[in-house]
Amino acid sequence: MKELQSYIVNNKNFSIRKQCELLEVSRSNFYYEPIGENEVNLKTMRLMDEEFLDHPTHGVLQMQDFLVALGFVMNVKRIRRLLRKMGIMAIFPKRNLSKLGHAKYIRPYLIRGLKIERSNQLWEIDITYIPMAKGFMYLTAIIDVYSRYVVAWDVFNSLDADNSLSVLKMAIQHHGKPEIINSDQGSQFTCDVWTEYVDNQNILISMDGRGRATDNIFIERLWRTVKRDYIYISPADNGTELFKGLNTFFDYYNNKKTHQGIQRCVPASLYKNVA
Repeated sequence: MKELQSYIVNNKNFSIRKQCELLEVSRSNFYYEPIGENEVNLKTMRLMDEEFLDHPTHGVLQMQDFLVALGFVMNVKRIRRLLRKMGIMAIFPKRNLSKLGHAKYIRPYLIRGLKIERSNQLWEIDITYIPMAKGFMYLTAIIDVYSRYVVAWDVFNSLDADNSLSVLKMAIQHHGKPEIINSDQGSQFTCDVWTEYVDNQNILISMDGRGRATDNIFIERLWRTVKRDYIYISPADNGTELFKGLNTFFDYYNNKKTHQGIQRCVPASLYKNVA
């Protein structure tokens, strides 16, 4: 739908109404501009995001208690809506797992017990909510597990599957293809847009089990580092400032910062382009 709307332009020969009719696009959808969250909701989202880093098993009720202790009185419905908008879901075992998600696109978890011994053997991709001084965006990144090198990233104002795919294409363009790419079972990855492209690239798709906190652990650790070392202490005023700040941070993360998980080496010193 968004792609069709992008074709509609001011044209003296064809009115907006006529263009919408030809493209079968609702004029109300074309003119609609989403309303941003108010200041209280943005503050609440920022607090819940930081709390989730420390307590990823906390659900709506525990988040409500957490907020009440800070003086924010909100009902369950409002908190649930904000958490969904942030893309945050508490980690806990769920019943009837096979019925959740788009079952035909869900792939098995392939990396349990796998020995990671080279670059581009395994990549992990994920999306996280990024609070700003006024508003928020979503950060998508891909990390090479062997070296902890971030092979590609970008920021977006939506959770569309095409965004995740564009980051993967960027990574492949600059670093070649991985043997396996692991993700969660989010809608961005359990869809034909994602699975068809990855399959056509002859890349094995691996997906976390529902409610498992450690399956995508390396990129989860990346989020903790990004937020605590940069986002929370230097909230950006707008998307342009956020992008520039993240660009500086990831350059430092890849080329200067040492990591205990790789024997205090710098990711760039371990990563080898095997394209």
